[in-house]
Amino acid sequence: MSTLRDLAEEHTHLRPADIDHLHRIAGDWQLLSDLSFADLLLWVPVDAEGTFLCVAQVRPTTAPTAYQDDQVGRIVGGPEVAHLGVAYSQGRIWREGDPVWYGDVPARHEAIPVRLRTAEGEAGEVVAVVGRDTNLSTARTPSQLELNYLTTADDLAQMIADGTFPPPRHPGETTSAPRVGDGLVRLDAGGKVTYASPNAQSAYRRLGYASHLVGEDLAALHRRLAGDPLDGTEAANGILAALRGEAPPRREIDARGATMLTRALPLMPAGVPIGALVLVRDITEVRRRDRALITKDATIREIHHRVKNNLQTVAALLRLQARRVSMPEARVALEESVRRVASIALVHETLSMSSDEAVEFDGIVDRVASAATEVAATEVSVGMRRRGSFGVLPAEIATSLVMVLNELLLNAVEHGFPPADEADEVGVPATPAAPSMVPAAVPETDPSARPEVVVSAHRFRKMLHVSVADNGRGLPPDFDAESGSRLGLQIVRALITGELRGTIELRAGANGGTEAVLVIPLARSAPDGRSQP
Repeated sequence: MSTLRDLAEEHTHLRPADIDHLHRIAGDWQLLSDLSFADLLLWVPVDAEGTFLCVAQVRPTTAPTAYQDDQVGRIVGGPEVAHLGVAYSQGRIWREGDPVWYGDVPARHEAIPVRLRTAEGEAGEVVAVVGRDTNLSTARTPSQLELNYLTTADDLAQMIADGTFPPPRHPGETTSAPRVGDGLVRLDAGGKVTYASPNAQSAYRRLGYASHLVGEDLAALHRRLAGDPLDGTEAANGILAALRGEAPPRREIDARGATMLTRALPLMPAGVPIGALVLVRDITEVRRRDRALITKDATIREIHHRVKNNLQTVAALLRLQARRVSMPEARVALEESVRRVASIALVHETLSMSSDEAVEFDGIVDRVASAATEVAATEVSVGMRRRGSFGVLPAEIATSLVMVLNELLLNAVEHGFPPADEADEVGVPATPAAPSMVPAAVPETDPSARPEVVVSAHRFRKMLHVSVADNGRGLPPDFDAESGSRLGLQIVRALITGELRGTIELRAGANGGTEAVLVIPLARSAPDGRSQP
């Protein structure tokens, strides 16, 4: 299904500012739909002959829909949309006419012109029309709640026609907001409550106010109820701002262990402030869960921090033991274990500073690669470069992958390049190079200019493709990756095929040297067989 912007740009000559205003309406019009008990359809003119295109639709949650089929993308002209033409050309709300039938469903048509106010704050030209179509199959005598809903809906509809609804969104404000069904309070121009829905009354009871809201000064009530005087003052100021015709940000009130989210909207049809609409929602349970999650996240980060410290302690003990061992083979084995433990500690260090169980892996790769050039048992100085980005990886993939890359990088440095006294014999230059990762934006040099290892990564179809390539001496003629006895390669194969469920191929590089190619799935299988990101 095409988006509102796609449809408008393809079929109309609306300006970007006009389309942005239509987006704002579509982002806030669920409120009007629920108050109206009606479907809302956003129509834009296609030509001068009175043809209109539906670019957005919303159905009410408070009443049955008038349309079983989605109307977005439908182009209509002629008598069927004559009411839209009247609203568009005359700039007024159209409410005349008899009910129409959509199959077996009788519906009442209304048309609301959409204006975008000018930079000077004046009402601009009509750019679209909102069709308000009500299903009449369940028509009955409206209750007090429904009458208040409909009255408020008419005020908001006039504000759309004036270009004053929806209000601008505040920076950083999310789209989540109280809905009509959560609780609705209507205020007069003096800030006194003229109507409160049953759900709104219940929300205020949770805050400790047991009396009826009608007749109360809501701003003063918020000051009395709030446990924190600052919260109460901010909530009260928001209501007063709405009464002045402004659109304040959403506020939360905490009292007696309960939390309520409030949103105040000015009611000023035809530019005349007549009061305000306050939507309220009891979010006590939501905030309790948020606090539990924050506590859990802090605990997890502390665990990762302690694991990192413990791993560093293990590495230090192994390093001390290596200094006391006289056998060269044992010392080398212990030093390799130190490097492996340190690479895992890097992941836990990063996770201890993250708010979730995922890490930006590029920084870890850069640090592991830099360390590999510093501790590798070779006299040749080897440069490191990274191409592409690993992106954000979940912890279970990052922990295993960092060990794999640590082994491959050490193998590339130690076995891909001969000692300095053998360099002339095998044709590999021993020119020193800085042992640091060079960003991919740096122009490539001739592969034969210096000893170098390149780590490449890219994602494709939920698979991570990684290669570690050097321009060294290459693989021995009799090399067999499957039957190799080196512990490092055994660890790599076990982690790739087991923990990471991927594949690895060791092969000769296109320009000489050796290349290790890894393919790792990023979507892991859940216990029920479904994939998870």
